[in-house]
Amino acid sequence: MTQSHRTAAPADLLLAWYDRHHRDLPWRVSPPMAARGIAPDPYRIWLSEVMLQQTTVQAVKSYFALFTTRWPTVTDLARADNEDVMKSWAGLGYYARARNLKKCAEAVAFEHGGVFPDTEEGLKALPGIGDYTAAAIAAIAFNRKSAVLDGNVERVVSRLHAIETPLPAAKPEMRALVAEMTPEDRPGDFAQAMMDLGATICTPRRPACALCPFNADCRVLGRDDPELYPRKAAKKEKPVRLGAAFVAEDETGAVFLRKRGESGLLGGMTEVPGSAWTARIDGETDISAAPFSADWQACGTVVHVFTHFELRLSVYRSVVPRDAQAGAGWWQPKETLDGEALPTVMKKAITQAIPDAFQKKRKA
Repeated sequence: MTQSHRTAAPADLLLAWYDRHHRDLPWRVSPPMAARGIAPDPYRIWLSEVMLQQTTVQAVKSYFALFTTRWPTVTDLARADNEDVMKSWAGLGYYARARNLKKCAEAVAFEHGGVFPDTEEGLKALPGIGDYTAAAIAAIAFNRKSAVLDGNVERVVSRLHAIETPLPAAKPEMRALVAEMTPEDRPGDFAQAMMDLGATICTPRRPACALCPFNADCRVLGRDDPELYPRKAAKKEKPVRLGAAFVAEDETGAVFLRKRGESGLLGGMTEVPGSAWTARIDGETDISAAPFSADWQACGTVVHVFTHFELRLSVYRSVVPRDAQAGAGWWQPKETLDGEALPTVMKKAITQAIPDAFQKKRKA
């Protein structure tokens, strides 16, 4: 089919495809639901968009279910204990999002009467909501004509228009094209359709171009390899940082934990004691950084990749009496470790020292 044979605008073709092939997601009001008069819940849209930043839909589903069960409304979340929120977020990563999530909930609940602003500008005034999240909420929750540009949409637009400018420099051009494509009618469904198209058809590898509603209009298809788009600037090699982690057990098998400071990387999360590494400097890697005197035994190294650097932690373990520890902290029973606000890197360190630390005990 050639472009001259087109009888419908690209947006109409995409929406028709979405009506038939949309994903059913726990935070989404699908076209059949909308036809029954069900309206999007801004709280659920906001929560899902914050969780989905740098994370997959599959990883988010269980966290979304947990949060919406424990805190069904934004006011419930605003009144929640900070520590409970951090514990429920543990493992999802990018922990500044969890801190901003709580601050944003408090702002909506206590400064806006529990009602989210319905414009991009109003949403961007809230803690932790940037350009993308504001556009997504405005479009999906309030049906505003907003240009929503996430990674999936970038891929679709870059191929559809054969954009040669590499990311991230291409973002303004892409956003302008999305704004031009977005229809006055059903802009929220259009935004979700673009996301679904990128997630299921216009995929990074082996895109199913024959099934794409845009295939007759795609400038890359038939001329170049779609997998080469979007163009990306050469990545800088991530620096490697070093540090140490000390996993102490008492006579009962409880593990000594402490809380990190509220600011900075992993702020407010739970950790095992360790050396003072940061994204910019190495920490000590030997027992000179141990939190207290003990018979520390080397257990190997764990590697964890953050957004801007790679961390390699030398892990040490010791079994000590409870009164051997010094400084702020507490002894956590091994059976309840998984309920603590431990980021993934700390779970890796504990597992390196105690391989069965997070294994559920079988009932007799």
